[in-house]
Amino acid sequence: MGLHIDNSENREIMDTRAFFTSLFQAAVAAADPDRMIHHFLPAKPKGRTIVIGFGKAAARMAAAFEKAWDAPLEGLVVTRYGYGVSCQRVEVVEASHPVPDEAGLTASRRLIEILGGLNENDLVVALVSGGGSALLPSPPQGMMLADEAEVNRVLLASGAPISAMNTVRKHLSGIKGGRLALLAHPAKVISLVVSDIPGDNPAFVASGPTVPDNGSRADALAIVEEHGLQLPEAALRHLHSDASSAPHPADPRFGRNEVHVIASATRSLEAAAALARKQGIDAIILSDSMEGEACEVAGVHAAIAREIATRDRPFRKPVLLLSGGETSVTLQNKNGRGGRNSQFQLAFALGIEGVKDISSFAADTDGIDGSEDNAGAFADFTTVARLRAAGCDPRRILTRNDAWKAFFTLGDLFISGPTGTNVNDLRLVLIH
Repeated sequence: MGLHIDNSENREIMDTRAFFTSLFQAAVAAADPDRMIHHFLPAKPKGRTIVIGFGKAAARMAAAFEKAWDAPLEGLVVTRYGYGVSCQRVEVVEASHPVPDEAGLTASRRLIEILGGLNENDLVVALVSGGGSALLPSPPQGMMLADEAEVNRVLLASGAPISAMNTVRKHLSGIKGGRLALLAHPAKVISLVVSDIPGDNPAFVASGPTVPDNGSRADALAIVEEHGLQLPEAALRHLHSDASSAPHPADPRFGRNEVHVIASATRSLEAAAALARKQGIDAIILSDSMEGEACEVAGVHAAIAREIATRDRPFRKPVLLLSGGETSVTLQNKNGRGGRNSQFQLAFALGIEGVKDISSFAADTDGIDGSEDNAGAFADFTTVARLRAAGCDPRRILTRNDAWKAFFTLGDLFISGPTGTNVNDLRLVLIH
């Protein structure tokens, strides 16, 4: 698959997949904790420095913080299985994502113990990244781990945006929604956040264990009703009780705390766009915060790409379109092997079928799209025809949420392995 670019000086031929891969690498590098964390180091405290962390980037962030911090520290972070890295002073434990397990529950209990008995001279540095909601289970009284796991399954299948999911999660937890920070009081808590949330509201990253927000129990109940969520009975009972109400940001115990977003989709998109321009390709960032059903978002991207390919508007080709954010998938087939980026790509391929010189790429910057081992997939204007030639019905595969199968069949999966960061999805559409 080749990319042909004309300009006033010469004609270049580039490998499209290598081009997309280089942009993905640039986006990931812009969110690398090693590059960012030293810009956000707090003042050293009179007392102890405790490092805690949760999320897919937690171990990488802890290693970067250790390297930059030239004073005593101790602590514990929890990350997804396979995402651990070696740290000297901070313990790294691994647990299950996207559905919580006993290892995550044990890690949550240990974090609660670590934060007990601190005083106003102590400092807690919370390293927060996407994935922490599942990695930090802490069912409140009346709920079991199995209930919290089922809540996650229901939310993941619902098609609800991530902000809505995390509003529900924080009201069904003993640790999220700012509760973990209150356990550290009167110590100062500084949260360093790698944001995977459209709009970069840090209170929604990992459901905000150290960062409260204004979302109420009534908001959570409204989301349950709007999306028809079939939650476990124990979870519904808890949501209907005053005990589920999360701390309010105006609580004076949060007064000394600080929150810093150290990496985000915006910075990663800008880095990828800059690299494309350096290679002579105009690059347009559509948005860093797109949400909605993967198929619908793909339809919009496909419509814009067709307009450019056939009418040279609203942008002249060659041009690269970039977008970030997090799409969702309402599951129709719980046995399908998909991922939201694979779903996006298959829907996009159907939307550009027969329109030449369009290629696309979509991947999760953490290196995992859904529950499989791929980060995403490549697609182009030949994808649908090649699937049919291989005996596959692309529309049926899409309806069955089995898009992984389509790209596996074609050899078009993109596999990066764990990246050590997580600023959500990167989508690239190239009109040659």
